[in-house]
Amino acid sequence: MSSESSYERPDLAGYAAHSMLSHGRRYSEAFRDDRPAFERDRDRIIHCAAFRRLEYKTQVFVNHEGDYYRTRLTHSLEVAQIGKGIARRLKLNEELAEALALAHDLGHTPFGHTGEEVLNRLMQGHGGFEHNHQSFRVVDELEERYPDFNGLNLSWEVREGILKHSSPYDNPPELLHEFMPGVVPTIEAQIINFADEIAYNNHDIDDGLKSGYITLAQLDQVELWKETCDAINRQYAGIEPERRKYQTISALIGILIRDLTDTTLSSIQEHGIGTLEDLRRVNRQVVSFSPEIARKNKALKHFLYHNLYRHYKVERMRIKAERYLTNLFETYVKTPTLLPRKYQKKMEEVGRERVVCDYVAGMTDRYALDEFKRLFEPYERV
Repeated sequence: MSSESSYERPDLAGYAAHSMLSHGRRYSEAFRDDRPAFERDRDRIIHCAAFRRLEYKTQVFVNHEGDYYRTRLTHSLEVAQIGKGIARRLKLNEELAEALALAHDLGHTPFGHTGEEVLNRLMQGHGGFEHNHQSFRVVDELEERYPDFNGLNLSWEVREGILKHSSPYDNPPELLHEFMPGVVPTIEAQIINFADEIAYNNHDIDDGLKSGYITLAQLDQVELWKETCDAINRQYAGIEPERRKYQTISALIGILIRDLTDTTLSSIQEHGIGTLEDLRRVNRQVVSFSPEIARKNKALKHFLYHNLYRHYKVERMRIKAERYLTNLFETYVKTPTLLPRKYQKKMEEVGRERVVCDYVAGMTDRYALDEFKRLFEPYERV
């Protein structure tokens, strides 16, 4: 058996997270090879069941609405690509950034943020529900792959980053007690929230245009889009509209990445951060857009919210999803014998509502729809 490798890329910045300096894992293991810690974490995430289920979980459009649209899986891959690109430019640990990007939505519900809102409402008085916390629960408890422990036994830095990638300050104390409560996470963890935003803004534009829910004429009223599209038109006079769309999205992603890396590097230098210990001591969020790009990006997000995410057809699916998940949750809580036996056995340990929540949150869109039919349509086979 092997121990984990101490090899690191020789060009990592001093403020990057280093595998050889990891705080380690909850459980001692004998490894079959000598991969570095964060590389091993990335691989474990890719091979876990929760990651595969992301293929059939909603981003904006429910799975059956078309084969073109992004799912949570393709979204996670795009976040990983962007996160790695940012990490490389800042000389951060790419494997840690990639692991965090691939894990960031493992706890997401079926039907996107609608599912998260429904479960949080139904879990009031029982600990609530938040998808970052659920992602942590997936990697720490719910995956069952190893003989001596539950979860994936990921490194301390990945587990910290999963909890803190949105904000280091709004997590329950019982979750954060071992992860420096109130202290910012690694820069690798800080970039994931921005990589997530860059990915979903741009692929939601693509999916929204493909669906016809938003139009290029509407987007031309958005400053950031218009400036980028005009630059593409100047560079490629007479380009076909479909190709112009793809080139504009690609250029927009590049603009956001460059601005983020330039602004972040300036912040790192301004605050004299040369090591990870410096970052913890200074305790500042150093990753950000410049004020101008932040303003323009906020306007783009505002446009998408009002014109795509609140489009009446998306709203119709949201209302249906609320009904599906509410009925499933309430029925399982009332009659827990409907659950598979292994879930019933967990109720004494963590409570009926939490077990039902774990079960529903783990469903894909397709499975939730099929389960709704099995439970509530009299002629459907059970």
